[in-house]
Amino acid sequence: MEIAPSQRYLLIAMLKIALLPLLAVVLAFAGPASAQTPPQSIGSFRDWTAYSWVKDGEKICYMISRPKSSEPKGANRGDIYIMVTHRQAAGAKEVVSHNTGYPYDSAVPVQVTVDGKSFQLTLISDETAWAADSTTDATIIDAMRRGAKMSVVGVSTRGTRTTDTYSLLGFSAAQGAIRQSCR
Repeated sequence: MEIAPSQRYLLIAMLKIALLPLLAVVLAFAGPASAQTPPQSIGSFRDWTAYSWVKDGEKICYMISRPKSSEPKGANRGDIYIMVTHRQAAGAKEVVSHNTGYPYDSAVPVQVTVDGKSFQLTLISDETAWAADSTTDATIIDAMRRGAKMSVVGVSTRGTRTTDTYSLLGFSAAQGAIRQSCR
């Protein structure tokens, strides 16, 4: 069946009018799904602070602490912190990471020591190091829950060895808060 040019124009205009509300509904629901909210504080627990945020519809919780001391003094470094992340939807519960404020030498494992017990973070990308697997994460987390002090030793791409010392006061309470918030 042949459609006259004037009828074709009218048909296209009617389709546009009919599909416009559908497009508006699709865009209204697609926007928030890909949005992310800024981190919200869950609470401060002595030397640890817990946060939650939503990224692409997934709630993520994490707890963070800054070092009480860093060696060598005066080393040119960026942001330094230890973090435990809980991503229930991704199945990543309590992942330990350390951000050192300089690019790590990826050939040298990062040494974590909690009250005399040592562990290694062997997955290294730029300034951040992680444990190799969830079993190691769980072992480190258990030591952190029981411990009082933790040190993290890393080596930069320039060969500088640094030591960051953290307090574990408030760790268990912050961990409880992220577990509760991201169930």
